[in-house]
Amino acid sequence: MIALAAAWIIPLLGLGGVALDRVLVGAITRNFDSQLDFVLTAMVSSAELDDSGEVHFLRPLGDQRFFEPYSGLYWQVSAPGHESFRSRSLWDRVLTGASGQDCRKPCRYGNRRFAAEPLRVVARDIRLPGAPTIFYFQVAQSTRDLDIQVRQLRAILFWSLGVLGLGLLALAALQSTYGLSPLGRVSRAIATIRSGDAQRVGTDYPVEIAPLVGEINELLDHSERQADAARRHAGNLAHALKTPMSVLIGETEGRDDPLAQAVRREVGTMRRHVDHQLARARAIGRRGASTARTLVWPSMQAIARTVARIHTGRDVTIDLAGDQSRVFRGERQDLEEMVGNLVDNAVLHGGGRVFITIGGTAETVEILVEDDGPGIPAAARARLFARGERLDTDKPGTGLGLAIARDVAEIYGGIIALEESEDLGGLLVRLTLPAAEG
Repeated sequence: MIALAAAWIIPLLGLGGVALDRVLVGAITRNFDSQLDFVLTAMVSSAELDDSGEVHFLRPLGDQRFFEPYSGLYWQVSAPGHESFRSRSLWDRVLTGASGQDCRKPCRYGNRRFAAEPLRVVARDIRLPGAPTIFYFQVAQSTRDLDIQVRQLRAILFWSLGVLGLGLLALAALQSTYGLSPLGRVSRAIATIRSGDAQRVGTDYPVEIAPLVGEINELLDHSERQADAARRHAGNLAHALKTPMSVLIGETEGRDDPLAQAVRREVGTMRRHVDHQLARARAIGRRGASTARTLVWPSMQAIARTVARIHTGRDVTIDLAGDQSRVFRGERQDLEEMVGNLVDNAVLHGGGRVFITIGGTAETVEILVEDDGPGIPAAARARLFARGERLDTDKPGTGLGLAIARDVAEIYGGIIALEESEDLGGLLVRLTLPAAEG
């Protein structure tokens, strides 16, 4: 908008400046010529022929500069066969006429016969009473004063239009910046909604922006209603499926034939996927509307106690280290679901020793989960994120732990990376999540 205003203002001011320059310079030049016209008229009215047929004036012209040599104001009367009748100010110089011009009416032209003194000349052909020839009357004045006036005028014009242009551009910039600042506020408000710090855009906006804000809030309400409906449908579907699955599992109790084994296996797979999708739906719903903040350290302590109780029959040691003040921008239930799956996998596939380290930056929370297991080759790590993928089929598990952790992390804008643990020699899982102020 500022560039568009500049592209419009600058050419218009330029054209206006040129037009104004022509008008004002023309007015100054006409005023200059009118003074010479007045002197020419005075010359003609006071001129007459003497007894020898030469021109003389009945009364002298009043301007003192005509009597001062090289004063810058001159007159001259000339005709073929007659000696030039000149003002004393010309001294030893002679004015030349306008070649090829019909000067029965006053002629106006510039004359540069005197190199150091450009002249403006008004001339006219006059036949005096009783004169057999036409006399050429000329009045000339140096244009130094005229040029100084024109330069002063153009300087004032340039600076005044320049200041006007800068003022208009500054006003356009201020108007654009101030006028569009509410849109910047709307953008920042939407960013706070996306980050979970707010639920809706506020209403303290100018009347021009208020309809936009209202539409955004309506859209957020509509999206939230759709998300709620989708979660309800997913929950209803999950509950509707769980009853038939429970019936199928019950029918296979006490049976060990191939059909019963196949039914238990496939129903177990169905149940895992249903639980997985329900976890995703819950996380998406909480992420869309939550402004929750979760202290990471207490959640890690709770996970360590829970996992240790689950694996009571094994020698399990879970150590915590790192920054105890880190805060996760999200729900505690989702944080514990992600890290709980990672720690449970570390205990299940390792030797029982697990390190949990908490760190990160001002914008992120970083949780490292290391185990003392055999580790995973780099080429096979990407496969672990596939749903139901398991590299060690001898160990119990669903194969959905990492997939669930990754999906929930991505809902919050986080990432999971698999690396090698330098301290324990097994797998290191690096979970990076958004941070909040403590």
